[in-house]
Amino acid sequence: MIKNLKMAALALVCSAAGIAQEVEFTEYNLDNGLHVILHQDKTAPVVSTSVMYHVGGKDLKNEKTGFAHFFEHLLFEGTENIGEGEFMSVINSNGGSFNATTSLDRTYYYETFPSNKMELGLWLESERMLHPIIGESGVETQNEVVKEERRRSYDNRPYGNLLQVVQGNLFSKHPYKDPNIGYMEDLDAATLKEFNEYFDEYYAPNNATLVVAGDFEVKETKKLIEDYFGPIPSGNEVNRAFVEENPINTKVTDTFHDPNIQLPMLILAWRTPGMATKDAKVLDMISTILSQGKSSRLYKKLVDDQKQALEASAINLAFEDYGAYAILSLPQGDTKLDTLKKEIDEEIIKLQNETISDREFQKLQNTFEKRFVNANSSVSGIAESLATYNVLYGDTDLINEEIEIYRSITPEDIKRVANEYLNENQRAEIYYLPKKDDVE
Repeated sequence: MIKNLKMAALALVCSAAGIAQEVEFTEYNLDNGLHVILHQDKTAPVVSTSVMYHVGGKDLKNEKTGFAHFFEHLLFEGTENIGEGEFMSVINSNGGSFNATTSLDRTYYYETFPSNKMELGLWLESERMLHPIIGESGVETQNEVVKEERRRSYDNRPYGNLLQVVQGNLFSKHPYKDPNIGYMEDLDAATLKEFNEYFDEYYAPNNATLVVAGDFEVKETKKLIEDYFGPIPSGNEVNRAFVEENPINTKVTDTFHDPNIQLPMLILAWRTPGMATKDAKVLDMISTILSQGKSSRLYKKLVDDQKQALEASAINLAFEDYGAYAILSLPQGDTKLDTLKKEIDEEIIKLQNETISDREFQKLQNTFEKRFVNANSSVSGIAESLATYNVLYGDTDLINEEIEIYRSITPEDIKRVANEYLNENQRAEIYYLPKKDDVE
């Protein structure tokens, strides 16, 4: 059914944000469980076709990591009807663009074509779902690709293992403790049988959401979707057991040595609620208060005024089951990491004890209004938002309604959340240091 939501709820709030247009969409299920979302927009002759699978780095196979990220690559190898290595060339030769990404919670594939090539996008994604070739050759090829990515983006990149270190300190049981890319020894040890079993378990229509957004005719597109995706057999129901972590009640201290850096980094990290909670959105706002822009509290204090840091950033990493909140700082000159820690703690304590000013709060609201508008300013952005809200939040309507959650946040909420989650005894203090020759 068409989601007709109130335009008044998405009207002009500030001149910087402009007008947030309602995103209308139709959603329904095929008999095999595939969830379909259609968003028609004829302002430009382009169409985005995307599929989001509810599988990510947290979904292990026989306790082996990295399978979902591996499949992000592997499912471009070819199908029964697309030759090896031809998937991407087919897209390029038809004027399209494409990408795929894997997070700890989901995998997302999309193509954007001229609108007269919309059917091609549907065929490609149906081929990926129904007819992939998962064989020794493709597995070996992509294993080398992933190893090179691991070397380039993690092991040989300055601060490349930062997120892995944060996750490992905040989680001890949940699969979020492991890197999204996985450990190479796990992929080396994986069998072809395990790869095929993993595909059968997670890459079925009942674990996927298809989004078509852009310039198309609804009736014609529904028929094409039924033709291409309707015959794909439904898979078994995916059973996910939530892995509960014990609360962190005592400060964790860790040191990591990185051979690729010259400057040390201080990382303060907390485990926080999952992305669907209101408190996760309050933490987004706290990050903005602390470190977005040169007038933010940490940047102005540590970088501009006191010249103690080259960089100070607060980041809210909202995952499906839990979140990870981190404050990162690079010292300037002879500033000690413990000095930065003391200065950062002063700002956290201010948030816990002082209500932010009306002026700062209004600026914060304006920032999130603008961010909301920008996220849905393109067909491909709308497509990803629709898929994300459906798969990870269980509520596609949030594409129009989530801004109301941010609007409902008060200065008292900011103070409450800072007191509830950002305490010293609940965090990991990580000293991310240059590796010396004598350090193993």
